[in-house]
Amino acid sequence: MKNFLNKLYDFSSSWTGTVVIVLFIIFFIAQAFVIPSGSMISTLRVGDMLFVKKFAYGIPTPRIPWIEVKVLPDFNGNGHLIEGDRPQRGDIVVFRYPHEEDKHFVKRCVAVGGDTIFLKDKELYIHPKEGNEYIKANYDASKIVEIGDKLWVVNPYKEAHPGIHNDPNVVDNGLQPRQFFDMFPITIPDDEYFMMGDNRDHSNDSRFWGTVPYKYIVGKPWFIYFSWNENYEIQWNRMFKSVETIEKSIKADDKIPNYKEGIY
Repeated sequence: MKNFLNKLYDFSSSWTGTVVIVLFIIFFIAQAFVIPSGSMISTLRVGDMLFVKKFAYGIPTPRIPWIEVKVLPDFNGNGHLIEGDRPQRGDIVVFRYPHEEDKHFVKRCVAVGGDTIFLKDKELYIHPKEGNEYIKANYDASKIVEIGDKLWVVNPYKEAHPGIHNDPNVVDNGLQPRQFFDMFPITIPDDEYFMMGDNRDHSNDSRFWGTVPYKYIVGKPWFIYFSWNENYEIQWNRMFKSVETIEKSIKADDKIPNYKEGIY
């Protein structure tokens, strides 16, 4: 055993060993990710650098970082070397943009396969696949409305996730995308997920380009290891905190960031 440990130490101390260990961590455990846009303000901000938990939803088929070359074939046909749990409603998820796989997006999962959703005047309505009785048992009556023979939950995530908000400056004046305000009911395909940014009126998400199949799911944010703002000032109060901890610390004033024009 002592000889084995000595050899393991020597290997890990070598350049080859270091590369192998780093790649193993990136492939199977965690990968660094930088928040590139303001679509998740106030929960996640531009300049947040975080580790993504790669094993949260199974193990994605390994790819070499930066050049995005697959190390192994997609044996299971679902983008994962080892299949795992699926994203749940309300999870923040890191995934590959379905129309350009080398790009990573981070959004909140608002609906899973089998759910039906629609938007009316910026309000999100969801009919979970479990049906009316499930809704009655799991949601406050004040959030439930009845349309036809179905019960719908209105904005089910805002209380638990206070970073979710709308921009009062984005109004239905004919100049803004229709998807910000209204969307016809759609039923999410099996093993696919509807993603939206917490910064609802400045987010390029499933409202524009559709649902995200499981094969593109990468993982979930683990913790922020470094953060700085647009003036390159270090945000010490955000470092080494999980997303859950950040959400608990959000105050009312944090919900109204400095908005920028456009969608990102």
